[in-house]
Amino acid sequence: MEQSDVKAAYPSPGAQVWERFKHDKVALVGTGGVVFLVLVAVMAPFIANGRPLLLFRDGHLSLPFLRYLFAPDTIEVVVEKFFNYILFFSIPSAIAWLMLKRRKGLMLKILAIWALILVVPFILVNPRLDKTDWRQECSSLKAGEFAIFAMVPYGPFENCAEPFLKPDRSHYFGTDQIGRDVLSRMVYGARVSLAVGFLATGLTMFFGILIGMICGYFGGRFDFLMMRIVEIIMCFPTFLLLLILMAIMMDRKYQQSILLVIAVIGLTSWTGLSRIVRGETLQQRALPYIKACESIGVSIWKILFRHILPNITGPILVSFTFGIAGSILAESGLSFLGFGVQPPTASWGELLRQAFSDPLRYWHLTLWPGLAIFIAVVSFNFAGEGLHRAFDPKSD
Repeated sequence: MEQSDVKAAYPSPGAQVWERFKHDKVALVGTGGVVFLVLVAVMAPFIANGRPLLLFRDGHLSLPFLRYLFAPDTIEVVVEKFFNYILFFSIPSAIAWLMLKRRKGLMLKILAIWALILVVPFILVNPRLDKTDWRQECSSLKAGEFAIFAMVPYGPFENCAEPFLKPDRSHYFGTDQIGRDVLSRMVYGARVSLAVGFLATGLTMFFGILIGMICGYFGGRFDFLMMRIVEIIMCFPTFLLLLILMAIMMDRKYQQSILLVIAVIGLTSWTGLSRIVRGETLQQRALPYIKACESIGVSIWKILFRHILPNITGPILVSFTFGIAGSILAESGLSFLGFGVQPPTASWGELLRQAFSDPLRYWHLTLWPGLAIFIAVVSFNFAGEGLHRAFDPKSD
């Protein structure tokens, strides 16, 4: 029997999970929403940009927007560079995968070299303030000259119209309180929400998995002490704790507000996961294969990360998906109250805050950010429910 026939006859646990997941319509809808949000965030400079993507003038062809992908003129430089790096890395990666998918070794070497080379311009290119009114500049182009702008020809920080304009052909989602294009700020707000969602939840995963596995495997006094600390932290209302910590850090004039939000949410949300991981580790700890590993002298860290961790990934992945939705909601709530991502950085919660004085009059500042938050949270929750059913088909 050939290897492919064996795989078909005896699918791996991962293949069985994937088979159940891809036949779950709700899970696929959620996954589609997640993919859409990720694409919007990564492709943001090509969707909304006040600088021409391509300019032909005086016989020269130029890309005015390109420099600012490597050196964004924004306070939240780290997050912008993170998504721009993914943008530059993902396109060649997709091409390499299509061309070399049968030669995985060569493909991985090429991608590793490209990943290292790509770091260089992000380090060497210095930020530069650009106050050029490109739309005005391009309005006087001569015959044969041309400029190609993004679908939304406005940057997220540009005061391009009157405040609180309703949606029209020039500004599809209207403008905010100081005349910035709402659609442009919505697109870049997706970067903020996903950065907080993925990175804060990643931080939560790190501490939750590490502490939960150590407590579950070793037990004893350390387990008793850590679980009492977890219970104490869980006694505090999470959102109130977030507000207190954010207020303290903002008083210290910390500028990188997105990184602060990520750190605060990540460091206050690991307790629930640590209890889940501890329980799963206790179950695995009692199984014969762990005792066999211990009897032949396998190191503790190999037991934890090579044997136990792969066998408890199901609950961890489900928690990760739900955690992203919770982090997005937490960031939006903090920004709405003025304790989250700080202006002028674009944020869905900050746009909702602008409509607080009169939600019906400024309906475009209520509808679009609220709809984006709804789509993001529902998408991740649907995907999480699908994963839960895929890993545990008896749960239905």
